[in-house]
Amino acid sequence: MKNLKKHAELLGLSLTDEQAGAFQTYLDLLIKKNEVMNLTAITDPDEAELLHFIDSISLLAKTDIPEGSSLIDIGTGAGFPGIPLKIVRPDLRITLLDSLNKRVLFLQEVINALGLTGITAVHDRAEDAARKQEHRDQYDFAVSRAVARLGTLVEYDLPFVKPGGCFIAYKSGDVAEEAADAENAIRLLCGKSEETISLTLPESDIHRSFLIIRKTQPTPKRFPRKAGTAKREPL
Repeated sequence: MKNLKKHAELLGLSLTDEQAGAFQTYLDLLIKKNEVMNLTAITDPDEAELLHFIDSISLLAKTDIPEGSSLIDIGTGAGFPGIPLKIVRPDLRITLLDSLNKRVLFLQEVINALGLTGITAVHDRAEDAARKQEHRDQYDFAVSRAVARLGTLVEYDLPFVKPGGCFIAYKSGDVAEEAADAENAIRLLCGKSEETISLTLPESDIHRSFLIIRKTQPTPKRFPRKAGTAKREPL
């Protein structure tokens, strides 16, 4: 990962040697675990650096996330973007949520290996966790990266966000069309489309957009619907 620090600097982010070392350890663990379970199709170090790590932390270059904010990463998979965000911003209080326990065990292994604190890996479905008091309407930010279309993600993520907080979707492609299709879901979940921020990842032609949705009031009790419904029948 010879370009990690350089690419971070091109985004306006500065990584210490210790942080760069943490990313290397993370990658080593990811590649090793990927031999026995499917965590990622991207195992080339340079590709992983750009498409996983730099992509994950690019949010910090374009948005204002106040110090000490709470953030939940829904459908985190192998830990993206939550763990990279934590490495760069150790002040953030982060929850990693995934429905597959094998992935959650891997996330805990990474957390332990990197000595991270203020970060928790939780095994649960988004639809079930969002109905639990410790998660519902509790987070300053919710994020999801490469999980589903926006209309479905809104139902997964917004229930976790406290009124006044934001859901931020990592997206690529025709985000205008996807955002328009999601407007009904956003309205029903008591959100308001606030901003779309676009960037190109350093020294690449890879375009990323962040769709920022502000939550205006508590989630109606009927949402989220039972597991699987949001994907089959988007609002």
